[in-house]
Amino acid sequence: MNYKMVVLDLDGTLLDDKKQISKKNTDMLNKLNKKGIEIVIATGRNYYMAKTLTDSIKSVEPVILANNGAIIRRSHNDELIEHNYLDFSEFEKIYKEGLKCNLNPVLHVDEYFNGYDLIYEREDYEEAYLGYIKKDYKRARMVKFTSDINNILSVCYFDEYNKLSMFENEMEKKNDGRFNVICNRNISKRPLLEFLHPDGCKWKALKKYAISINILPEEIIAMGDDNNDVELLENSGMSVAMRNGTDESIKAAKKISKYDNNNSGVYYALTQIFN
Repeated sequence: MNYKMVVLDLDGTLLDDKKQISKKNTDMLNKLNKKGIEIVIATGRNYYMAKTLTDSIKSVEPVILANNGAIIRRSHNDELIEHNYLDFSEFEKIYKEGLKCNLNPVLHVDEYFNGYDLIYEREDYEEAYLGYIKKDYKRARMVKFTSDINNILSVCYFDEYNKLSMFENEMEKKNDGRFNVICNRNISKRPLLEFLHPDGCKWKALKKYAISINILPEEIIAMGDDNNDVELLENSGMSVAMRNGTDESIKAAKKISKYDNNNSGVYYALTQIFN
């Protein structure tokens, strides 16, 4: 197969546990880019963080699908390619149901050029959100969620798995295609439950972008490690789950990497695929 695109998750895939991209991974992506292979980053992180963490591969000018496909930008000039904002009315319903379960969310918003990406409403944010927002992160703002909020990319809850699982199940019963729900379990000691626009999905966003540049699903290689990568791994022409991946991601992929994210698993997998 003549593959034309390589799509990579960040945490647990391209990044090691120190949030660095290994020299082997970097060299591989530069080689593929020189051969005309489109490099795409597909991550649950916001665009600002994704761009910062991929600075060492900026020479390949990757397109970044951030917030699980809720927004797509070109990293070299920040051009907005597509966005999928969650309606404020849907956020209000999710927010009110969460409060009943003693859950308070952090919101990712598309305010990149206004200098912030996260909003929260608890003054004791470090304790309330279990360290999800660090004191030294300057791109967060405190906002009361009772006011109208624009450009919502995702609604995030960070708590114990059983508590989030119960809330997810309750909300799924009330969901009639109005939002997409993802539970990430491989990013830290606590899982992250996320609500997005129905098209806020790595695969849906990627497929639309790939078609716009005349690349077919079977010409795509995807690599990931978490539950937000499942649809991406299931539908790409070639897919590789990281050895350190969740059971769900491993089941969805066509291959499993020989090495994990701390041992340049991306490099070795792509070396094998491209011979």
